[in-house]
Amino acid sequence: MGIGRVNFRHRRTRVVARAGLIALWLATGVVSLIGLDGQSRALMVSAGTPEAWIAPVIVAGALADLLIGLAMWRWHRRWVYRLAGAVMLLMTAVATIILPTLWLDPLGSLTKNLPIAILLLILDEDAPA
Repeated sequence: MGIGRVNFRHRRTRVVARAGLIALWLATGVVSLIGLDGQSRALMVSAGTPEAWIAPVIVAGALADLLIGLAMWRWHRRWVYRLAGAVMLLMTAVATIILPTLWLDPLGSLTKNLPIAILLLILDEDAPA
């Protein structure tokens, strides 16, 4: 297999990884806004979040997800992947503090962030500064 073919495969894999992360962040933002009184609210209530904070926190998180998804769609730059990683790390830390049982969720509420972090690292290495 020639070098050109290997480079094409690596480039194609990164394009697919980036598209998947864009879809993930945009879908998460949209679903959070559509289901404002759904699962996110139930989780926050179970964590003892004051009622007045619930909607603003969900909306802020959803907007952060949408902005990251849009930034990733618009720019293939290191700062975007690092921002996404920082926000993901912050949200994971907050979720771990207020509801550590999410690590045991069989659907991977928090464990999914591990492979996402790996994809962000791969895309960061490939992206121009």
